[in-house]
Amino acid sequence: MNHAYLVVKTPPRTIAFNKPYGVLPCFTDPGGRPTLADCIDLPGVYAAGRLDQDSEGLMILTSDGALAHRITDPQHKLTKVYLAQVERMPSKDALEQLRNGVVLRGRRTRPATVRVLSETPSVPDRPVPIRFRKNVPTAWIEITLCEGMNRQVRRMTAAVGNPTLRLIRIAVGPIALGELHPGQWRGVTPDEVARISQKAEPGKKHRVAAPHQWSNVP
Repeated sequence: MNHAYLVVKTPPRTIAFNKPYGVLPCFTDPGGRPTLADCIDLPGVYAAGRLDQDSEGLMILTSDGALAHRITDPQHKLTKVYLAQVERMPSKDALEQLRNGVVLRGRRTRPATVRVLSETPSVPDRPVPIRFRKNVPTAWIEITLCEGMNRQVRRMTAAVGNPTLRLIRIAVGPIALGELHPGQWRGVTPDEVARISQKAEPGKKHRVAAPHQWSNVP
């Protein structure tokens, strides 16, 4: 006797998450340090890219392996935008170096978009205050990269004489941090997914689970 089984494929899930300072960008840690598991209770999603423990802001987590590859593979040149609080006001020469590329361990970084913010951005206080020197002023810059070398922003600003004191990622491609508070996450929309995958077609919907079905935003 033949039995027919109906296999129902669930649409992939993708979320945008505001990683707090001090949280590891993974779900387990033998040392017992805070991880993504302390903030996200959503089976099947994994981080598409990293954000260091001492950095904050936007992470994308997904159950879609192809989407994760497109986000993390530098060949796709998906932009990532950061706010960096640095020591001292960067000089014109320092800004030009950041824009044109900085040599890090024998490799020059790709050109970046960099601008100095005229006002302190409206961001939540960090639970652990930054370490700053009383006689050294700080400045905020916005930097947009299309690659993801290890601790790249920190290494770049240090190389031009403006060490990063605080780092917040505010956008990954078309997905922005928006109004998410540290520890909050939301479902990514089908349009955002389509814009990342560059497969959007007029009249065609990208298959992804409805984002309103999951979120921890009150």
